[in-house]
Amino acid sequence: MANTVSTAASEAPVDEAPAYRWRWAALFVILAAEIMDLLDAMVTNIAAPSMRADLGGSESVIQWLGAAYTLAMAVGLITGGRLGDIFGRKRMFLIGAAGFTAGSLLCAVAQSPEMLIGARVVQGLFGAVMLPQGLGMIKEMFPPAEMGKAFGMFGPMMGLSAVGGPILAGWLVEADYWGTGWRMIFLVNLPLGLAALSAGLRFLPESRSPHPLRLDLGGVVLASLGGFLVIYPLVQGREHDWPAWAFVMLAASVVVFAAFGWFQSRRSRAGGDPLIVPSLFRKRAFTGGLFTGLVFFSGMAGFMLAFNLYCQIGLHYSALKAGLVMVPWSAGMIVGFGVAQPLQKLGRRLLHLGTLVMTLGVLGVLLTLTVTGTQVTAWQLVPALLVSGVGMGMLMSPFFDIVLAGVEEHETGSASGTMTAVQQLGNAFGVALLGTIFFDLLGDLPTAASFDQAMKVTLWVVAGMLVVTFAVAFLLPRHARENAEATH
Repeated sequence: MANTVSTAASEAPVDEAPAYRWRWAALFVILAAEIMDLLDAMVTNIAAPSMRADLGGSESVIQWLGAAYTLAMAVGLITGGRLGDIFGRKRMFLIGAAGFTAGSLLCAVAQSPEMLIGARVVQGLFGAVMLPQGLGMIKEMFPPAEMGKAFGMFGPMMGLSAVGGPILAGWLVEADYWGTGWRMIFLVNLPLGLAALSAGLRFLPESRSPHPLRLDLGGVVLASLGGFLVIYPLVQGREHDWPAWAFVMLAASVVVFAAFGWFQSRRSRAGGDPLIVPSLFRKRAFTGGLFTGLVFFSGMAGFMLAFNLYCQIGLHYSALKAGLVMVPWSAGMIVGFGVAQPLQKLGRRLLHLGTLVMTLGVLGVLLTLTVTGTQVTAWQLVPALLVSGVGMGMLMSPFFDIVLAGVEEHETGSASGTMTAVQQLGNAFGVALLGTIFFDLLGDLPTAASFDQAMKVTLWVVAGMLVVTFAVAFLLPRHARENAEATH
């Protein structure tokens, strides 16, 4: 028998409506889906060298393994939430979980780089259908008194995934269970996905919006095309010695995104439901948030890719050791989130402080490599990586709340969905851009010295992107929504 969100009896006051009986079990189903996504977003950075060694392909394969997933996720997230509003959140969660699990199986049995990249697209698209449904269900399942505790579960789970994900990926690759090698990092999703489906059928409530928005398929097509026209030439252009078509595609992306903006305005004026509410682009807080998020998340995703490649191929670390090297960064993020909680009243200044701390950490990694050269050890990298992680946690903690402080209440849904999609788009852009810079500096015959130089230049670029993040963050409101009156 299907579960439904409990509603108040007709004779009972609204504020006495009983909470949904299985809300905590349903929350853990939603968290399991989040964990699958977080792990799959990270594991290919660790396992990419093993994947390429097994399946072949050029250096761009390593970039596409991450970019294909995050680009598909970015595009899908814009529409995923609306699918749940229209067709039912439980139904779309289960469809998304089933598709994500099937995509994981396709990844595990891939026999070519093209098949693996295609399977990553499948994972990203179905993940984008699955993940947005949790927010709507949590808001309906939990009473206000428990809402904070429910959302508070996400932080520790994300922290544990950030720490455990790289270690798990490295361990599974090294263990090579039954000769599966890197394929096991996707095979573990099968029991997780089947468990999420089984528990979802039993515990998730039926839920949908009473006033669902209509799908904007034209906007989806234009947004997808624009993202592809940016990412593809950045990844493939270097291998073809930057032919004219690469620059034509980049120029065309500007035209497509301009057409997207025009189409959204036209649809809004006609009384339709655009993907992004056009009025958002007239707000400094939102546009500033777009630029800040795009630059920041690009830098971080690109750094993660380049650093893992540097550790495994340049320093000849095993996959497990490369995963362990990133533990200080992930642990620092958890510490940074903790440090940021009592400092939330600082608002934008906290974000700026986190950016400065993170920049110092990145420059610390650069200094460590400069002093030690190609003889650097994992322990020597710990202090700088820890500082970088602390700064990242401090920066991310207030970011979304501050961006949303500058938009109207009726625009919040569109703004939050767009910002989440921009985070994924930034990840794809960063992998494409910084991955291209890194591989370009390696040359055709990489040496230990060329890896060292490529990593140093990449770190300078990341530090520069953090400086830009610091500067454009001045476009954001001074405080988050609960203190928004201080901005007016």
